[in-house]
Amino acid sequence: MPDSRFFDLPGPVTAGALEQVTGATLHEAGLAGRMITGIAPLESAGPDHLSFFDNRAYLAAFENSAAGACFVRPAFVSRAPAGMACLITDDPYRAYALAASHLYPEPEPEPGRHGSAIIDPSARLGDGCQVDAGAVIGAHVEIGARSWIGANAVIGAGVQCGAALRLGANCTISHSVIGERVAILPGARIGQRGFGFAMSPQGHQRVPQLGRVIIEDDVEIGANVTIDRGAGPDTVIGAGSVIDNLVQIGHNVRLGRGCVIVAQAGISGSTRLGNFVVMAGQAGLAGHLSVGDGAQVGAKAGAMRDIAAGERVLGSPAVPARQFFRQISALERLAGSRPGVARTGAVGTSMKQKAQDEADD
Repeated sequence: MPDSRFFDLPGPVTAGALEQVTGATLHEAGLAGRMITGIAPLESAGPDHLSFFDNRAYLAAFENSAAGACFVRPAFVSRAPAGMACLITDDPYRAYALAASHLYPEPEPEPGRHGSAIIDPSARLGDGCQVDAGAVIGAHVEIGARSWIGANAVIGAGVQCGAALRLGANCTISHSVIGERVAILPGARIGQRGFGFAMSPQGHQRVPQLGRVIIEDDVEIGANVTIDRGAGPDTVIGAGSVIDNLVQIGHNVRLGRGCVIVAQAGISGSTRLGNFVVMAGQAGLAGHLSVGDGAQVGAKAGAMRDIAAGERVLGSPAVPARQFFRQISALERLAGSRPGVARTGAVGTSMKQKAQDEADD
């Protein structure tokens, strides 16, 4: 359950109000007045808590839960404990996210500038901005209304930021144009020069990085992410994209709308991603590639060729998912046929069966 020292609950809400917020439907209209004071997992929720059930693996926990209200798919309403207010939806996890955001809204900035902040006289800050201790805002910076600049953050000269920016502590931003409602978590580095050299036995000549970073509206950038500015063309992060912690994005990279880049992934320079591309943890893309709309790059995959729209790839070098599982299946069969080679254990057997299932499709 959320710790009240860190998360404020503005006040209890009714199950009926959550129905309106999320678009879910109460299975019993008479339960609309049930009061919800917080959220909790199925196992520990009480009669005044909200929970959700979205994975069949937790069916037993759902059937035995004491939660007062729960988001659930239509097929499982009949399995709910007596008295639970079921909020029926085809996407319980999304409904829960909407409800939790309603119950625990993000704090708003408290307008003002800490006395230790350093703000160049030529910088322009919109109404309602909060600037925390030790922040540095350079010459001719523009920051939109209701923005929050965290402690010790540094915004270099000329940077433009739209309204409702949330810039975490110790971030640095330079050579960037940032849209509205962008959240940048602590420690991110955005706009530093890209990794460009003309290599030679006489010495490596640095190539000037003369582009910018363009971050469109409604983007979230995780802690300690690095995004290099372009060498000439801009580096672009498309609207609505979500970037997890510890991601590296090289110069001239372009992300389309709604991309999801998971922790420790890396994208080399001049690679272009279409809309709604997903890169799983520790995946890597070589430079100058094209990744089509809706493509998925699996965890630890290393792609060295273009990826078509909608394609799923795994492995290093990355290959289509079905081919990858066929390769795993073949290796398992080869290893199992050699004298003196131990048979796979439970984990290996499970992986082998999955690979065989994929290969047989």
